[in-house]
Amino acid sequence: MATALGPPAERNQEATCYVGNIDQQVNDEILWELFLQIGPIANVYIPKDRITNTHSGYGFIEFKSEQDADYAIKVMNMVKLFGKPIKVNKASQDKKVLDVGANIFVGNLDPEIDEKMLFDTFGAFGNIISQVKIERDPLKGNRGHGIISFDRFESSDMAKYSMNNMYLAGRQITVDYAFKKDSKEKHGSKAERLLAANNPVLQQQQQQAMMAGLITGVPQVPSYAYQGPS
Repeated sequence: MATALGPPAERNQEATCYVGNIDQQVNDEILWELFLQIGPIANVYIPKDRITNTHSGYGFIEFKSEQDADYAIKVMNMVKLFGKPIKVNKASQDKKVLDVGANIFVGNLDPEIDEKMLFDTFGAFGNIISQVKIERDPLKGNRGHGIISFDRFESSDMAKYSMNNMYLAGRQITVDYAFKKDSKEKHGSKAERLLAANNPVLQQQQQQAMMAGLITGVPQVPSYAYQGPS
């Protein structure tokens, strides 16, 4: 039986895989059975919204050995589950990649937009490496916004240039690079891009993605995102 993962301090990060782009039909038990083919599993966890009980398209698999986690990345990445190719990488690498700075701000979101829709919309441009969260200002009403973190600047650049001033749920959104924490400087600077270009972890992941066919030309903008009234 699959059980929820404990806090990060209580699990072996090196033996834990991040699994992204999973269909809503996928639950803990399905992931458990799928990855059990690789080796013994300690825990499976798919974060869910407490109100809707739906997930945002990602989860975590903790194996009992680091070797099995490494093998899962090699053989399970881009395997189709319910018709969707899942993305598998080492969970312990996520925080290292987050420092790359390919983080965009999505503003003026309609209240009907939820985390799943934002994930599905921007997931078309590349690998989203952290949980998508939407914050809504109760004082300003419908001026919701969210932050999306990609694993490479090619994806964040494409998302910014393709989605800025597009319409989602009838409202024109704004897309730009997010501000750095406690700073007036935005992400996406030349310095960050230089660091990313020389990041061995990122280079390895990009090479794996290209070999798996993950990077495949210009992505298609979702049909429900459009330029507005003609």
